[in-house]
Amino acid sequence: MPFFILSIFGIVMVYSASSDIAIQNGGSPMGYLVKQTFFFILSLITIMFIFHANFLRSTKVIATFGMLIIIMLVYLFFFGKSVNGAAGWISVLGLFNIQPSEITKFYFIIFIANHVDHHQGAIVHHWMRGMMNIYVYSALVLILILIQPDIGGTAINAGIIFVMLLASGIRWQRAVGFAASIITILFLVFFCILVPVSKHSSIYALQRIVAFTDPFAYSHGIGQQLVNSYYALSNGGFFGVGLGNSIQKNGYLPEPNTDFIMSIIAEELGFFAIAIVMILLTFMVCRIIVIGIRSDDAYSALVCYGTATYLTIQMLFNVGGVTGLLPITGVTFPFISYGGSSMVTLSCCLGLVLRISYHQKLLRNRLINKEGL
Repeated sequence: MPFFILSIFGIVMVYSASSDIAIQNGGSPMGYLVKQTFFFILSLITIMFIFHANFLRSTKVIATFGMLIIIMLVYLFFFGKSVNGAAGWISVLGLFNIQPSEITKFYFIIFIANHVDHHQGAIVHHWMRGMMNIYVYSALVLILILIQPDIGGTAINAGIIFVMLLASGIRWQRAVGFAASIITILFLVFFCILVPVSKHSSIYALQRIVAFTDPFAYSHGIGQQLVNSYYALSNGGFFGVGLGNSIQKNGYLPEPNTDFIMSIIAEELGFFAIAIVMILLTFMVCRIIVIGIRSDDAYSALVCYGTATYLTIQMLFNVGGVTGLLPITGVTFPFISYGGSSMVTLSCCLGLVLRISYHQKLLRNRLINKEGL
C-alpha cells in the first residue's frame, strides 16, 4: 500500500513541479506526467514479473547479468550521455535513458545474497576465499561508477554492499576492513586518476561539496541550488502555499522534478506532507526488515536487508541534500522523483520482497494446518 500511495503522489508532484518549466522549454506541460505514469505502470509490471520469476537464484543468470552490467559501465566510459556533469546515462533510440548505476543496486542485492547463500561454509571458515568474488566485482563496479563521476551512486552501492556483508554473518571487523580497503581504492582512483584526467567533471563533483560547506557564499554560482532549496523550505512552512503554487520551480531551482522534488513538496504542501511521505517510506522499510528477520534462509534475509538499506540510504541522501545536511549528490527520492531507472530498479527489489513474504505466509499457513490436524 505505501508503494501505491507514494507512487501516485509522486506522479502528481512530478506534474506540478515540471509543467511550468516544460512550457518554458517549449515542451508539453503533460510531458513528464505521461512519462512518470508510464514508469509507474512499468514498475507494476516489473513487480509482477519478478514476483513470479524463478531464475534470479540461478548462478549462471546472475553471472550473465553481472557481465552485462560491466559492459554497460564500460560503454558509459566511452559513449555515456552526460547529465549534470556525470556521463551516467545510456540513450535508447532517443526515447528514454537507462542509468546503469541504478541497476547495479538491484544486482548487488541478488548477487551478494546468492553468493552468501551458496558459500556460507567458505565465508565462515575461509573468509578471504569466500569473499574474493564479491571483493573483486564490487571494487571494479564501484570504480566504473565513480569515474562517471557519480559519487552518490557509488556511495549508495557501497552502503548496500557493506550492510549486506554485516548481515551475512561475518565478523564486523572483517566487514569494516573490507569497506575501508574499498574506500581507499576509490579515494586513490578519484584524486590520483580522475581529477588529473577529467578535470571538468571531477571539478563539478567537488564544487558540490564546496557549496555544501557555505552555500550562501556561492549563492550566484555553485551554491544556487541549495540556497533556492532553502527558500522553498522556508516558504512552505507547515502546510505550504498550495499545490501548484511553488515559486522556486519556475526557473529558480534546477531539477525541480527529480533531485529537488522534496523541496517543491515542502513549498507547496508544507512540512506536514513531508512528514507523511517520510512516515510511509519508513513504515515500508521497517516492514521489509521484519520480513527479513522472519526469513529462515540467508538469501531471503539478505535480499530484505539489502532492499531496506537501498531505500533508507537513498531517502537520507536525497533529504540530506535538499536540506543542506549532506552534499548534493544528484540522488532521487524513492518513488517520488521523476525517473524510470530508479522506479524500475526499486520495483525489482519490491517484487523479490513480496515473493519472500508470500512464501513465508504459505509456510506459516501449512504449519497452522498441520497443528490443526
